[in-house]
Amino acid sequence: MRMDAVLDWMTSVASAPWLYPVVLVLVVADAFTVVVPSETVVVALASLSFSTGQPALWLLLPTATVGAIIGDNLCFAIGRRLGTTRFAWMRRPKVAAAIAYAAGALERRPAAVILTARYIPFARIATNLTAGATGFPYRRYLPLTVIAGAGWALYNSVIGALFGVWLAENPVLAIVVSVAVAITLGVTIDAVTARWSARAVTRTRPGSEESEPGRTT
Repeated sequence: MRMDAVLDWMTSVASAPWLYPVVLVLVVADAFTVVVPSETVVVALASLSFSTGQPALWLLLPTATVGAIIGDNLCFAIGRRLGTTRFAWMRRPKVAAAIAYAAGALERRPAAVILTARYIPFARIATNLTAGATGFPYRRYLPLTVIAGAGWALYNSVIGALFGVWLAENPVLAIVVSVAVAITLGVTIDAVTARWSARAVTRTRPGSEESEPGRTT
């Protein structure tokens, strides 16, 4: 009976017209901070949509997409105007290392970095700030953020949809499982890319064997 009450509450929230503006604000805010769980919200709502019919996926998907695009472009604008060292949080070791890696990666493979960074919180912030601060051409940046935002929204919706369909008879369990899977995938991707970027930074530091031209073993 208690589970039925929880489901009734979630369904009423999912059908509320104010839900979509809230999702938009959360996704935009997620471009600046890693503590706003926009991925979790989109996954949970997509799961609920496929198991109960609410919220409307045809509204949720474009809302998440537009929020991602706006957030990334606002972050780019902040980087263009203020740089990447103005605030104390920008100089924290993890953020500073991500910014340093993003600067080099944007020179070598800008499209790949912008498209993939949307899925990784610290990398997303670092890449967008750095793109703005380093003068990356906006005419190239904007279309890439549109593609990245649409792909991100679709990816999270698909995760939610898979479990929403599979566990359609138990929408609450579908949300719990889909969110757990999304978080696990996010943590795994973050850990792998963090290790990869750390190795890349080490290889390019002055004095490292790979950075010394002509060095042979």
